[in-house]
Amino acid sequence: MSIALITGANKGIGFETARQLVELGHVVYVGARDVERGERAAATLGARFVELDVTDDALVSRALATIDSVEARLDILVHNAGIQEIGADGPTALRAFDTNVVGIGRVTEAALPLLRKSSNPNVVTVSSSAGSFWAVTNPDRVEFHLTNAVYAASKAAATMLTLQYAKSQQGIRFNALEPGYTATDMTAAFAGGRPAEESARAVVRLATLDADGPTGTFRDDAGDLRW
Repeated sequence: MSIALITGANKGIGFETARQLVELGHVVYVGARDVERGERAAATLGARFVELDVTDDALVSRALATIDSVEARLDILVHNAGIQEIGADGPTALRAFDTNVVGIGRVTEAALPLLRKSSNPNVVTVSSSAGSFWAVTNPDRVEFHLTNAVYAASKAAATMLTLQYAKSQQGIRFNALEPGYTATDMTAAFAGGRPAEESARAVVRLATLDADGPTGTFRDDAGDLRW
């Protein structure tokens, strides 16, 4: 039985990832900044709730301290919390990077002592191929036509941060994922998108890698993606 923490897990891909991990028998902590929604999601899933806002250092520290006091280790960490800001002015860019990039660093740094106590630690970043230089410069890819500069830049940084952790933290697997175009609150203004349940399966696969699994990869359903 593994101990898992998922950020932004009260809805969308995070919620479905939590549900699938619970069904597999793991102990799952639903991290959410909205206490009411987070508690409701955890109760629905049969999971545990922990208040966690990835932009708040104190809440991040408190959340990991809570898991430490109860579980004394962390086996799975899923960086799912993210926002899509429209625009490129200073405040907009700072909000996007604080959540999508700095938030990953905050949570990872607080979680590292617990991850090191695991015999099979996996960290998954839900990133985006919108941050792939290869994809956004390839006319045959849908990302070529995306123009949300700040979101794309933040996801490029999130993927790079994941790679750098993979290089520096031996014994802990860090992988980034393009989950596929998914129907969530973030994409509500656009048509289409597959069910969050399908995208969550890809997250769960990376979150439950064996000890000989890969690290430092960026992938989607089809396999490795170019950076």
